[in-house]
Amino acid sequence: MTDRIFADIMTIATAIIGLAIIATIISKQADTANVVTQAGKAFSSIIGAAVKPVTGTSGLGTLN
Repeated sequence: MTDRIFADIMTIATAIIGLAIIATIISKQADTANVVTQAGKAFSSIIGAAVKPVTGTSGLGTLN
């Protein structure tokens, strides 16, 4: 069951990344650096939300 969930999550993540790559390549006015930065922030936000119940924090903040 866990393997199936992981596979589904990876499929969705791969599809999103693939779509972003295609959109960036096709668009002549694409701000590629901004697209990559925003995708990274979105992915980080998703991971932060996923680990919040486990860590008890508000996300993936910095370690001191």
